[in-house]
Amino acid sequence: MKTIHKPYGPYEKYFKRFLDLLCCLLTMIVFWWLYLIVAILVRVKLGSPVLFTQYRPGKDEQIFKLYKFRTMTDSRDGKGELLPDKIRLTSFGKMLRAVSLDELPEVINIIKGDMSIIGPRPQLVRDMVFMTKEQRRRHQVRPGLSGLAQVNGRNTITWENKLSWDLKYIDRITFLEDIKIIFKTIEKVFKRTDINREGTVSDLDFGYYLLLNGEITREEYDKKQEEAKKIIDKVQRNS
Repeated sequence: MKTIHKPYGPYEKYFKRFLDLLCCLLTMIVFWWLYLIVAILVRVKLGSPVLFTQYRPGKDEQIFKLYKFRTMTDSRDGKGELLPDKIRLTSFGKMLRAVSLDELPEVINIIKGDMSIIGPRPQLVRDMVFMTKEQRRRHQVRPGLSGLAQVNGRNTITWENKLSWDLKYIDRITFLEDIKIIFKTIEKVFKRTDINREGTVSDLDFGYYLLLNGEITREEYDKKQEEAKKIIDKVQRNS
């Protein structure tokens, strides 16, 4: 699905990408030791691989591979299926998520051009297929390490509100707005607020959220899940 972006402003067109690269390079130079320490701890406590990768929709819904530090084990049941998140997520993994250290490798995605420092957070492919045409406008720009939704509730707000904040952001991208979001993000990280929805380890998938609220049928849910699987299978075949 291709989308037509609103006219670029000077900041978004000329400076945003430059600032992304500059900030990421400075971060890696100044905090290389932190990357090394976290990588060693993940290897010791959770094993290999150190990095967790997952396909996410980016700008113009181009699928890219997101990089994070692992926070879960690969524990499986007798049938070889992965155990639920709440069982595989260790106390060490919870700590990494609480202070957002698991997201440090996303700097690689920013340098590659998959992401920006600030923008709508990259959701799962299986979330994207359940979005309306209007909600999918969020993919007109590069996804971000943090965004307007993250500083206004993150995983404690409804999916509708989260996607609404994303659309508000892409309709008004400015340097001052990005700086404001960066400082609010830092504040959220230090306060460790809005990490997860109450009673969950990870936020509910958008499709499952719609199913639980009776907004779609089981048949519609299964059909969209199959659509997401086909998208990922196609990317994997072509990679």
